[in-house]
Amino acid sequence: MKILKFGGTSVGSAQRMREVAELMHAPHLGRRVVVLSAMSGTTNALVEIAGLLGSGDASAAEARIAFLRQRYHDVARELLADAADTLLPILDTHFQTLLDFLAVPLTPADERIILAQGELLSTQLMYGYVTAVLGRPAVLLPALDFMRLADDGEPDAAAIRQGLMAALLPYPNNALFITQGFICRDARGGIDNLRRGGSDYSASLMGAALEAEEIQIWTDIDGLHNNDPRVVTGTYPVRELSFDEAAELAYFGAKILHPSSVLPARAHSIPVRLLNTMQPDAPGTLISARTGPGSIKAIAAKDGITAINVKSSRMLLAHGFLRSLFEVFERHRTSIDMITTSEVAVSLTIDDAGRLPQIVAELQNFGAVAVDENQSIICLVGSLTQDANGSAHRAFAALRDVPVRMISYGGSPNNISILVSTTDKVRALKALNAGLFEGREE
Repeated sequence: MKILKFGGTSVGSAQRMREVAELMHAPHLGRRVVVLSAMSGTTNALVEIAGLLGSGDASAAEARIAFLRQRYHDVARELLADAADTLLPILDTHFQTLLDFLAVPLTPADERIILAQGELLSTQLMYGYVTAVLGRPAVLLPALDFMRLADDGEPDAAAIRQGLMAALLPYPNNALFITQGFICRDARGGIDNLRRGGSDYSASLMGAALEAEEIQIWTDIDGLHNNDPRVVTGTYPVRELSFDEAAELAYFGAKILHPSSVLPARAHSIPVRLLNTMQPDAPGTLISARTGPGSIKAIAAKDGITAINVKSSRMLLAHGFLRSLFEVFERHRTSIDMITTSEVAVSLTIDDAGRLPQIVAELQNFGAVAVDENQSIICLVGSLTQDANGSAHRAFAALRDVPVRMISYGGSPNNISILVSTTDKVRALKALNAGLFEGREE
C-alpha cells in the first residue's frame, strides 16, 4: 500500500485534477490511498466566510458562498462535461451546509464544520471524474469515519488504525481509495481538523496506520530545496534527507512540509517522497532513516521570533535557577526554540508572544529582562557528525557582515540555529548560500 497526498495547487483547477488523476493511475503504484487537500484558495475563502458569519455580516457571507459555489460549478462542468449534472446536487449539499449557518449564531464547532467543506468538495470532484469520466474503479473513503483525535487533542493512532482498517475491509479487490486530508473528528465525535497544512499530517498518520510501503507528498515544487527559492536564486532540491533533518527543516520554516508530518512516518520507518505534480519525472526528495552525503544540506528560516535575555547575579553557581526560569514558560504554555547561557545570563527565544507581558513580569523576579522582537531563526540542517570539512566554520565566515544575536550549536547533531534581526534575514540567507552551496548541486 502507498499513500499519495496532493496539495491544494495540485488540485486547483480542472486541468490540474486531470493531471493528478493520471498520476494516481500510474501502473507501478499498486494499492494506494490518495489524500486530497481542498482546491487552492478554498480554505482561505471558507475562513473568510466564517469570519463574516462570526461578525454578523450574513449578506456578505451569503454573497461569498454564492461566489465559491459558482467557482465549483464551473470547475465541475469543465472537468465532468455531461456527467456534471449528476455531481452538482452533491456539491450543493456542502454549500447548503454553509448557507445553514446564515440564520444561527456561529460557534467554534460551526467554524470547524465550515472549514471541513473544502476537502469534502475536492474529493467529490476527483471521485466523480475518475469514476464517471475515466470509467475507472475507485472507492471514496470519508476521512471523518476513521481520522480521530484523542482527549488531549493529538491524533489517536490506535483509533485511526482500527477505523481505517475497518473502512478498507469491505474492498479487498479495490486498488484506488480517495479520501480527505486535514479533517478529522475530535474525541467527542465533533468535526475538527489537523490545522493548516494538516493534509501532510493526515497522509503520514494513514501511512503509519497501514504500515505503508511509501508516503508520497505531491506539491508544486520539485522537492525540498537547499534554501528559500522565494528570496535566494540558484537553489536546488536536496535529493536525500534523514527523518530528523527533514523534521528540523519543517519546524524551522521549510514550507513544503508540515512540521508534524514526518513524525508518524519516522516512528514506523516509512520513506516519505516529496514530488512535483508539475514535473512528475523529477526525482524530488527522499526522506528516510538514512541521510544523504554532505554535512550541511539545507537552510530554513523562521520569522516571528522574540528573544528574551535574563541577566542575574543570582544565577552564578545557583542550583535550580534554570528550572525555576523554565517553569515560567511552562506555566504560560509557551515553547522555547533556542537557548544560550553564560555565568550570569540566559538568552532564549519564543515564537508565540501572546503571553509575553505576563512572562516578562514573572521573569523580572529573577533579574533584568531585555526583549528583542522581530527576530528570525536561520536553521542550518544536515548531519553535523559528518562535518569533517569545516562547514560550520564556512557558515560563520559567510555571516561576517551580518549582525548575529544568538547561536545554538551542539545541542543537536542535525542543527545549527542562528538568530538575526528579521531585517537581516534575506541578506543572511544569501550570504550562507554563497558560502556553503555556491557551485554545488545535488
